[in-house]
Order: sequence, then C-alpha cells, then structure tokens
Amino acid sequence: MSNICVFCGSSPGARPEYAAAAEELGAVLVESGHGLAYGGGHVGLMGVIADAMLERKGRVIGVVPRSLLEREVAHTGLDDLRVVGGMHERKAMLAEMSSGFIAMPGGFGTLDEIFEALTWTQLGIQSKPCGLLNVGGYFDGLLRFIEHACAEGFVGASYRDLLMVHEDPKVLLGMMAGFESPVEDKAAVALAKSRRRRS
Repeated sequence: MSNICVFCGSSPGARPEYAAAAEELGAVLVESGHGLAYGGGHVGLMGVIADAMLERKGRVIGVVPRSLLEREVAHTGLDDLRVVGGMHERKAMLAEMSSGFIAMPGGFGTLDEIFEALTWTQLGIQSKPCGLLNVGGYFDGLLRFIEHACAEGFVGASYRDLLMVHEDPKVLLGMMAGFESPVEDKAAVALAKSRRRRS
C-alpha cells in the first residue's frame, strides 16, 4: 500500500468546510487503499485527517520534530510516530516514504512543504505527483499568482502543469494516479550512467 503525504494546517481554519474536507480526504485515502504520511500533529486539520484515517482502520505514519513533540502537539494515538531532529529531516523522511503529495488549506508551513516537493519533481530529483485540494476556492489566489509567474517568464508552462488541482479528493487522486513527469528523473539517469560505466 502506497502512502500519500498530506500537508495541511495545524489550525482548523475559519470555515467548517475545511475540517469536513480533511475528514473526507481521510475516508477516500482508506477507501482507495492508501496510507497517510503527515506531520504527526493532533491539532487542526492535521488531527482531523489522522483521526478520520484511524477511525476507519487506515494506516497513519506521523513524523514530528522533537521540538514540537516537546510542546505536546504530537498525536498520541498513532501506532507509528517517528521523532526526528528538525524540520528538514521531517520533510525528507515524508518524501522518502510517500508516492505523492497533497496540500490542503494551511499556512506558511503547508505552502513551504508542497512547493519544496513540487520543486523536487521539477528538478527531476523525484518523479512524484503534487496536488492541491482546493477546498472552497482556498488556493484560487495562489493559482492566480502562479499564472502571473508564468506570464512573467519565471515558471514554464510545462512546470505549471506539474501541480494538479481539484476540489474533489477522488478526482484529485485519480489525476495523481495518472501522473507522468515530463522531467527526467536525474537520480535515475545518474544511476544508469554509473552502472554503464562499471559494465
């Protein structure tokens, strides 16, 4: 069973539809046979999606930096909670164990995490799909900015299309399942070249 990494707010947000969407995404992940990899928190949307998975007997892996564990925001109901030294280590571990990434509504941390994953795909460091679950149009302003960045020549059209967007979690997961990166997997290419040199 593959894991989907979900980035989302440690706050529930201002509208109840955000928590409802987190619960729905958790249910859809279990239904589709995916596990959840996430930041390990019990607060905000993080807690909602983890609880939705656990209630349905889904697999949940939390990765939390020690500093946040000590602030008592870690989810104590997880069978698999991994404690790491810092935020960079957390992101690397989540990326390693996941086959794709979804961002739900969240703040600076959520944006940092999904754009780092997207950048790794753009650079060919990984070939994993990245999606936005656009609950209630939350990401509409961000999507307008991305179009602006394309128009200004800072983001190529092919790279813009690396970020998949939908408001329905089932549709978004289907889009991600059919993802084929237009970017060369640089790690795989380097490995192939190394093997050819040795043979």
